[in-house]
Amino acid sequence: MDKVALDALARPGSLIVSATKVGYILMAIDGIGLGRKFDAKQRNRNKPAVVLCASLEELEELAVLNNEIRAFYRMHWESGLLLGCILPWRTQAQTRIPDSTTRELVMDGRGTSCFVVRFGRPAEQLVAALWDKGRLVFASSANPSGIGNEGRVDGIGERIAQAADCIVEADEYVSSIQPGKDQSQRHEQGVMVSMVDDEGKLIPEQHGQRSVTPCPVLIRRGLDYEQIMENLAVTFQSWDYRHGQYY
Repeated sequence: MDKVALDALARPGSLIVSATKVGYILMAIDGIGLGRKFDAKQRNRNKPAVVLCASLEELEELAVLNNEIRAFYRMHWESGLLLGCILPWRTQAQTRIPDSTTRELVMDGRGTSCFVVRFGRPAEQLVAALWDKGRLVFASSANPSGIGNEGRVDGIGERIAQAADCIVEADEYVSSIQPGKDQSQRHEQGVMVSMVDDEGKLIPEQHGQRSVTPCPVLIRRGLDYEQIMENLAVTFQSWDYRHGQYY
């Protein structure tokens, strides 16, 4: 683990860049850092950052799950597949959110967030170390709004590079996740599945029944989407595909 990066990220108001399976992300631990993230990306503050989870135990403590969603996450955890799901927060877990600005910038209008697992060794090590200290880590892609970084540290752009307190560079790690694919072919994001209804309430368990609604909705296609769609079909009798649906 990069101790310099860990020390930088642990400081209040920090903002760092780290490699993941799908390129580089900006990571922060509080509202000041998240505010810096939006400024660095020159992006409106209306798209929530994701919550990075370094273990299933962390996920369990933070998010509301049911047995089917729990099994779905475990399937991907054990296979090492990057996955993010939109879920409600546990009421008690919200006390871990450090300030009101963080709450505003990591939750949507329904009070839900995207909880991400298996996002890649460099960033996972940092998140795990901070979780051990009782801190949460939030993130979004490290690139100017609407422009991918192509899995290269020099693709994050000068503005982000100058804004970051530390950069964990690992271009070779990123390219190793999708071998045989060049920069134009690689997925630069992970799959995101909504597990809530329009009001932000957790979807019901299906118990093997058909045509249960509301159901899981795949709202963002990304790395390993073929396997994740297969896993959706194995776990749920009903699910939907709506790439690009609002989150």
